Amino acid sequence: MATRNILKDGDKGLIKKSRTVTDFNNRLHILLDDMRETLIEANGLGLAAPQVGVLRRVALVVDTGIGTGETEGVNVELNEEEQLKLYNEQIIELVNPEIVRQNGEQSGSEGCLSLPGVYGIVTRPETVLFKAQDRYGDSFELEVSDMAARAVCHEIDHLNGIIFTSVVERFLSEEELTEMASQKEEEQ
Repeated sequence: MATRNILKDGDKGLIKKSRTVTDFNNRLHILLDDMRETLIEANGLGLAAPQVGVLRRVALVVDTGIGTGETEGVNVELNEEEQLKLYNEQIIELVNPEIVRQNGEQSGSEGCLSLPGVYGIVTRPETVLFKAQDRYGDSFELEVSDMAARAVCHEIDHLNGIIFTSVVERFLSEEELTEMASQKEEEQ
């Protein structure tokens, strides 16, 4: 596995539509493994292949509801190694993803690994049912909510050449970001 460079805003590859994956081979597996390592290093919630310069319909999304104390009814403190293992287990590989159904609405702050330091308010569905294929070409469906639904929509937008700044309702100022971070710390 290798960490790949994440393209930044202004790179023309970010606004091109990705092509469907038809070969579920070792090249795809290497791409997925490299993207996983890149996402973990960047500590992001999602990464699409166009962000690493590959115009294929491939994305990774972190489903923070998988394996957390909240879903298991147990709230435990994890050391750094356990946190990394849990984070890695929460990453879902999406090949040729499509949204089947979406319900509700949520508005919240959103950022992007290709636009470091830029955040804005974006409205997305509260719940998303999507279908995709895994690295071997096997189809699956999954319903996600909250932050994972936001991430799925964000990454599928990338696959369609859409950057979140084109759907942002309002950009957030440094003061607002600082205030949001302090509120989040108080809640924990």
